[in-house]
Amino acid sequence: MTIRDGTGGGAVRVGDVLPSLEISITRTLVVAGAIASRDYQDVHHDAEAARRKGSPDIFMNILTTNGLVGRYVTDHFGSGAVLRGVAIRLGAPNHPGDTMVLTGVVEDVRDDTVTVRVVGANGLGRHVTGTVTVTVTAPVPVPVPVPAPEAGAVPGAGAGAGGAAVRSAEEAPS
Repeated sequence: MTIRDGTGGGAVRVGDVLPSLEISITRTLVVAGAIASRDYQDVHHDAEAARRKGSPDIFMNILTTNGLVGRYVTDHFGSGAVLRGVAIRLGAPNHPGDTMVLTGVVEDVRDDTVTVRVVGANGLGRHVTGTVTVTVTAPVPVPVPVPAPEAGAVPGAGAGAGGAAVRSAEEAPS
């Protein structure tokens, strides 16, 4: 099977570089990520508590970073990408007001499986390093709503639930 990236490019090869992704580190992102992952440690939502513990501000938790790293790779390979493994190590913390730039290089391609080496850097240095492994199958068609028929058209002809026909992205007019 030839694996293609989600950009419509050619076959994926070892050494291919993924486009970088800039992520603004906002207070909302840090707090929401911690809450969503049930990490209620005060250093992820209480700036005063973080300062008392030696940090200049709240900082992102590892589970939020893990999710962002996985999303970076699966978004690149498209809807047919399934996470099979994420192995990361944290370095410099992500504080609100900074930007993390994720970069990736394909390390291995075997059958339908790709491993990408990922680095996420911010103003303090490397926030995260590691690898993400995905299997890539054929893209999953995304339903695209089609406008309701004009007045006088045959009711229900080609219509799905709610009266609007639904086609896959491949069938939708470009």
